[in-house]
This record gives sequence, structure tokens and C-alpha cells, in this order.
Amino acid sequence: MLNEKMLQLGENRSVIREIFEYGNKRRAEIGAENVFDFSLGNPSIPAPHKVNEAMIKLLSETDPVKLHGYTSAQGAPDVRKTIADSITHRFGIGADANLIYMTCGAAASLTISLNAICNQGDEVIALAPFFPEYRVFVEKAGAKLVVAKCRESDFQIDFGALENAITPNTKAIIVNSPNNPTGVVFSKDTIEELASLLNKKQQEYGKRIFIICDEPYRELAYGVDVPYIPNFYDNTLVCYSYSKSLSLPGERIGYIFVSPNIDNCNKVYAAVCGAGRALGFVCAPSLLQFTVKDCVELTSDISVYKKNRDLLYNNLTEYGYTAAKPDGAFYLFIKSPEADANAFCERAKKYELLLVPSDSFGYEGYVRISYCVSTEQIEKSLPYFKELIEEYK
Repeated sequence: MLNEKMLQLGENRSVIREIFEYGNKRRAEIGAENVFDFSLGNPSIPAPHKVNEAMIKLLSETDPVKLHGYTSAQGAPDVRKTIADSITHRFGIGADANLIYMTCGAAASLTISLNAICNQGDEVIALAPFFPEYRVFVEKAGAKLVVAKCRESDFQIDFGALENAITPNTKAIIVNSPNNPTGVVFSKDTIEELASLLNKKQQEYGKRIFIICDEPYRELAYGVDVPYIPNFYDNTLVCYSYSKSLSLPGERIGYIFVSPNIDNCNKVYAAVCGAGRALGFVCAPSLLQFTVKDCVELTSDISVYKKNRDLLYNNLTEYGYTAAKPDGAFYLFIKSPEADANAFCERAKKYELLLVPSDSFGYEGYVRISYCVSTEQIEKSLPYFKELIEEYK
């Protein structure tokens, strides 16, 4: 007898992956230049030259036994120290190498963190719209996902909805800023109010409530400050990935940072280590650990994403689409011109526009457009977006 839940997950891909695979089929049929695939958040700009140079240097100059051998389960000590020093330098919080756990990207970081803190029957709040895989990660940890919708006007937190979602069973809230799929950055005022609410609820219930920061897009912000949540709220775990900041999505490297301000933070870190062990997420890829050690504060040239954002947002809103202007990441969240976003996405396929309906993001009636594509693709697609919206006028 198979695990039916795992069978279901394996047989039914996420809607994002389904659309991406449809795009692969259409590219083979009519040519890639004729398909406008905005489905996948796959960085289109190259990694900084120093990343490749660091890899080449490591491969040519480092003892291969060390380079390709196991590190400590939680990651190489010198890599973790470099990351901790960077966090201290950038954000002014006293990070400790012994509170850093190296992972295979943000998905592993989230999965480990959730399994480290959750027990059967716990609840984890996701602020909608949210990355659909949160549901999979939370349920695998034995917890229940509870959805609290953000304000539709600006996609900042709706604190009335959030307070109603918090119960004595709440173990954590996942905060993703810049956000996938809206690109919105939660403001300092929003984070301060969130911290105040959670501190009040911790006192009311006599228990700890964690914030799990999902931060793969932290460096992709366009002229706005992204508040560092551990500076505002003690019980915080940060899940970071270099996939977007260094354009390394296929390399799968990131980390968990356990805030030193958590009471018994070493116990929390030990639970993280234990969850990593139980899930088999130990000894993140050595070559990539040593690579990010040499590139820890680098960022790819995100000016292309800003250019794409402005091009897409300015034109689509001029055509009549409604969207929140993204502060970061590389997503545009537009309101579907008909109530059924799935039907709208199907109609868009007539123009070879591949868009992601928002239902699985916990926020119906919208569509996500991933603009980490070539500027040329966006320019060529604009007349088709215009024709599409004209059908609804």
C-alpha cells in the first residue's frame, strides 16, 4: 500500500508546473519565440561573474577530497561564520555561526523549520496570497494551514483578518516579503504592528508563536527598504536562498538563521538540526557552500527586472488591467477581468500568453505574471495583452 497523500502529490503537479510543461509542449510545436511563458519564477539574468570565478578557483585549487567531501551536517563552520558575520554587518543583529544551518535552498529551509517547531494539531498561518507549496510543507509537518487574506487595496497585512486567524493552536506565521506572487514589500509600520499583535497573543495564550521569514527575494527590491524581521520580533527563524539573489535556482543552496533573541535559541537550533537529520537534509552541497562563502553579499544585476516591471506594469495598467505595483521580486499580480481566473488564463492561451491563476495562492480572481524573462519577450507580448483585455470591453 502506497502513501496515498504522496501518490496524490506525485500524480498532480502544481498549477505553475502544469502551465510550464504546457509551455514546453507549445514551444516544440510553434517555436519558443512564439510562446509568451510567464509561468515560472526562473531567473533570466546570469549569475555574477565572481560566482563562476569562485567555482573555477575552488575546482582548480582546492583539495578535491575536501571540496567534494561531506561538511558538518549543519554546514561547514567557516561558511556559517561568514554568513553570520554578514548578517551582523548588514542588519545589526548579533548572529552566531552556531545558529546557522545550511540547506538545499528555501524549500528545504522552510520544510526543516516547520518540522522543527510543529507538532500534530498545530496551526500555521499563511498570509494570502502565498506560494502554493506552503500548504504542502505545512501539512507534511503535521500542522494545519490557516489562511489570512491581505488587504486587496495594497496587499499589506489585514490585521483584523490575521487576529481572527490566530488561535491557541497557532504555532507560526509565514511571512514572505518581497512577496510571491504580488511583489509587495511589507512596510516597517506593517512589521511593527505584526510584532505588537504577536507579542500580545503570546502573552494572552502563554505560549510562543514563531515568525518564519521566507526570504528568497530579499535582495530583489526596487528602491524600498525590506525590514529585517528579527530586529522587530524575537521568535523568528529566517529561511534564505541564493536562488534569486545570485541567479542560482538550479544549484539549491540557502540557510536557516535562528534568531539569538529566541529564548533557549540553542534548543530551537537543535530541533532544526534534528529536523534536518530526520528529513535527510544534511550536508548541503559542499561546492555551493564554499562558493557562497566567497560571494555572500553579491547580487545579480536586478536592473533588468526593474526595467521589465516598469514596462509591464505601465503598459498593462494603461490598457485597463488592475494590479498592485511590485516593490520587489519579479511578479505582477493582476486582477482577472472575469471572476474565474482559470477561465481568463485559458482565454489568454489563444494569444500564447501563459499566465498562472491565483486560486492555489489562496486569493481568487487574480493572475500571476512572472516577468523574470527577456525584455524582448515582454515587448513582443504587449500587443497580445492589449487584444486580450479588449475582449472584455
